[in-house]
Amino acid sequence: MDDAKRLFLNSLLMIHLFTSSFCSRTSDIVTINQTIKEGQLLISKENHFALGFFSPGNSRYRYLGIWFHKIPEQTVVWVANRDNPINGSSGVLSVNHHGNLVLYGDHNQIFPVWSANVSVEVADACEAQLLDTGNLVLVHGRNKRIVWQSFNYPTNTLLQGMKIGVNKKTGLERFLTSWRSAHDPGTGDYSFRLNPSGSPEFYLYKGAKHYWRTNPWPWREYAEAFNYSFVNNLEEIYFAFSIDYSSVILIAIVDESGLLKRLTWHESDGQWKEYWSAPKHKCDSIGRCGPNSLCDPYNITSYECACLPGYEPKFPRDWHLRDGSGGCIRKRLKSSSVCGHEEGFVKLSMVKIPVASAAVWVDMSMSQMDCEKECKNNCSCSAYASIPIAGKETGCLAWYGELIDTIYHIDYGYDLHVRVDAIELAEEARKSHSSLKMEGMLPILVSSVASVWFAIAIFAYLWLRRRRVKNKRNRRSIDLLSGYKDTLIANEVEDSSKHPDLAFLSLSTILVATDNLSPAKKIGQGGFGSVYKGQLRNGQDIAVKRLSKNSGQGIEEFKNEVMLIAKLQHRNLVKLLGCCIQGEERILIYEYLPNGSLDLFLFDHTRKSCLSWSKRFNIIVGIARGILYLHEDSRLRVIHRDLKCSNILLDAEMNPKISDFGLAKTLKGDQIQYKTSRVVGTYGYMSPEYAVFGKFSTKSDVFSFGVILLETLSGKKSNGFIQDPSLSLIGHVWELWRQGKALEIIDSSLKDSYNSDEALRCIQVGLLCVQEDALDRPTMLKVVLMLNSEIALPSPKQPAFVFRKSRSNSNSSLMGDDGSACSINDVTITVGSTR
Repeated sequence: MDDAKRLFLNSLLMIHLFTSSFCSRTSDIVTINQTIKEGQLLISKENHFALGFFSPGNSRYRYLGIWFHKIPEQTVVWVANRDNPINGSSGVLSVNHHGNLVLYGDHNQIFPVWSANVSVEVADACEAQLLDTGNLVLVHGRNKRIVWQSFNYPTNTLLQGMKIGVNKKTGLERFLTSWRSAHDPGTGDYSFRLNPSGSPEFYLYKGAKHYWRTNPWPWREYAEAFNYSFVNNLEEIYFAFSIDYSSVILIAIVDESGLLKRLTWHESDGQWKEYWSAPKHKCDSIGRCGPNSLCDPYNITSYECACLPGYEPKFPRDWHLRDGSGGCIRKRLKSSSVCGHEEGFVKLSMVKIPVASAAVWVDMSMSQMDCEKECKNNCSCSAYASIPIAGKETGCLAWYGELIDTIYHIDYGYDLHVRVDAIELAEEARKSHSSLKMEGMLPILVSSVASVWFAIAIFAYLWLRRRRVKNKRNRRSIDLLSGYKDTLIANEVEDSSKHPDLAFLSLSTILVATDNLSPAKKIGQGGFGSVYKGQLRNGQDIAVKRLSKNSGQGIEEFKNEVMLIAKLQHRNLVKLLGCCIQGEERILIYEYLPNGSLDLFLFDHTRKSCLSWSKRFNIIVGIARGILYLHEDSRLRVIHRDLKCSNILLDAEMNPKISDFGLAKTLKGDQIQYKTSRVVGTYGYMSPEYAVFGKFSTKSDVFSFGVILLETLSGKKSNGFIQDPSLSLIGHVWELWRQGKALEIIDSSLKDSYNSDEALRCIQVGLLCVQEDALDRPTMLKVVLMLNSEIALPSPKQPAFVFRKSRSNSNSSLMGDDGSACSINDVTITVGSTR
C-alpha cells in the first residue's frame, strides 16, 4: 500500500473514531457505526440513567454497567459482564454486523466477553438505546421492535417497570441475584424469585435453599409501599411495580448479605436510605417452628413458637431444645375425627398465612361464609383464608396438608381459619369467654365503645395496683445513680463522648438558672411533671423538664428519652441540650421554644388567630416530616407512641418541633412492630389496635398524626369535642366528608382566608390516617408526598372511634392508691394488663 492510500485510510479511521466518540457522548443510541469505549457514556434522553465502564469499590477490573446519572453517589443497577470482567481499560461496546450487541475486552479479541446473543435478518436496521427507565434495549426495524432488553436479565436491582417472574412460552425466568461483594458484581449466593405454585409468593434463596418468603398473592406489603401489577395468564406470570410520584426514586435490591431491601434516595442528605428490609427476626426463617406451628416475633417474654389450635408439639419434652423444628402434630382426637362431627374453625388474626405450595384457590370471588363451607365439606382441607382481591371483593384460599410458616404479622397479616375438632372448638370458645387475658376478654368487650372504656378502667386498676412495686424498683435505681453525680450520669445514660453537644449539668446549676425552680418560672405542666424557663450563665435560654415523684414515667423512661433524642437530629424535633440525675431529681434540659406548645394556640379563642392558614399548613407538613424522619430516615427508626398537640412545640417562627420521647420505642434489627402488655400514651390520640390489643407499629403514630391534623384544621380538641353529643371529632369530620361538607370543619377564625383545595386535601389525608384498619393507613412517606403534591388521593374508609363514649364518663378519672387522680383524657399514663 502506498503512502497516499495509507494516509487516506488513516484519515477515515480518525474521522470514524471522532464521530463515534462524539455521538456516544451526546446520544442515547448506539448504531452499527458507533461504539462505546472507556471514558464515554451513553445517557438516556432525560439524563436519568447512564451506561459506561466502571470499577466497583477497590476492584481493578472493569465492567459495563448502568447507573443513575443524576445521583452523585454512583449506584449501579445492572451489569453486563458481571461474571467475566475486563482486565484493563480497553473495553468496547458495539452493535456488530449480525445485529448483536457485543462487548470486547480490546480490539484484538476474537471472542467477546459478553453479548446479547441475538441475530437478526437485516442487521443494519439494529440499534441499542438506553431508555429513561434504565432499560437498555436492542431494537430492529422502523417499528423499533425490541429483540433484546436488559430488563429481561436483572442483576441485583429491581427498578420501576422491571418484571420478576416467568415467561411460560419461552421459559425465560427473571429474578434478582446478589453481588458477590461490594467490590465484585459477580453472581452471588442469594437470589429473589417468584414461586408460581399454589398462590404465587416470592422467595429469598441461598443457593438452592429458600430461607424467607413473602405472603402469598395478593401482596399487602407491596400495595402499602407502591403500586404494583401482577399478571398471571397463559403466556407469563410476573410482578412489576410503579410509583405515582416522579420526584421519588425507589429501588429494591438483594444485597451480598442476603437481605432484600427497599431504598429511597434522599436528595437533602445525598444518600440512599433503607425504609424496609427482610428478613429481620427469627420467625422470618421459613419453617422456624416446624409444621402446624405459629411463630410470634413480638413475644419478648417467652419462647416464640407455639402450636396452632388443635395441634400439640411432636416432641413435647424437648420442644424448646429442638428449637421448634420438630413442629406440631394433631392432638390425640377426643372425638373420632375432625371431619363430619360438628367440627369448626378457629380464627387466627393478623398472620402471615402458610406457604402456598399446599394451597389452592377455590374461587377468586367467594364470600367467607361460602369459603368456610367449601373447606368444611372437604375432609382434606386443614385451613382457609378469605382474602380481599381488587375488583372481586374476596377470594377463597384453602390449604390441604401441613401448615408451614404461619407467623404473626401486625401490618401485613390476614385472618387464617384453622380446622379443629368439635371438642377443641368448644374449648377455644370457653377460653375466649372466660380468660382475663387481654386477647381473651376484649373480643367480648369491644362490642361497643363504652365497653372499651370499661376495659381500660380494669387495666388501669391493675396498673395502679402494681405501681407501688414499680416505684420501689425506680427508687432502687435512683439510689444506685445518686452517689456518682455527673460522671456516673454520663456513663449510666450513655458515654458522653458520643454526644459532645450534650451537657451533664449539676442540680446547683439548674437551680441557679431557674431561681430555685421558682413557680414564676413555670411554663408548663403535664403527666411527667413541670417545665420551667431558665437561663444559663452564658445568657442562653433553656427549658427545664423536671419529672415529678408521682409521675407515671420512671428512671427507664427518663434514660430512654435521653438516649433517644441525643441521637436524633432534625429541624422538626426538639433539641436536647443536657440532663441531670442527682438524688431523686430527674431533669432534662431542652432548647427554649418561646411559643410553647401547639395546643396553647389551637384551643385558645384569642391566640388561635395567630395561626393563619399558611402557618397551620406549614405546621402540619413540619410534623409529618419529623415523624417521617423518626420512622424511616433516622438511624434508630423510632415509634413515638405519644404524639399529641401538647407535645408539639413551636419556635419563634412557629416551626413545629416534636418533643417528649419518654415513651418512644426503637425498631430493632429483628423487629418491625411490637405487641405489648403495657399500653402507654394519651387516649384520644391512640390507635384502636394499640389502645385495645396492645399492638403498635409506625401506623400507630400515623393515627396520632391524623388526629393532630384534624385538630389543627378545626381548632377543636379530639377529646373535648362537644358540637355533636353522639360523635367524636373524628366522627364529625367523617360525617361532613360523607355529606360533601368537609370544609365546614375548618376553624371559623380562619374565615375565608384558607386555600380550599389545600384544606380539602389535608382533611382527606387526615381521614386516611385515622382509618380503623392499620393496614389501610398510609405510611408517613406517603403522607408527606400527598401533602406536598397534587396527586389523586384514595378515598378514606371508616375511621376509628367515630362515636363518643358515654357523656357521664367524659370527665372520669382513675384513682391511685394514694388518692391521687390520673386523668384518662389529658395525661399520659401507663396501663398494665394481667399478662
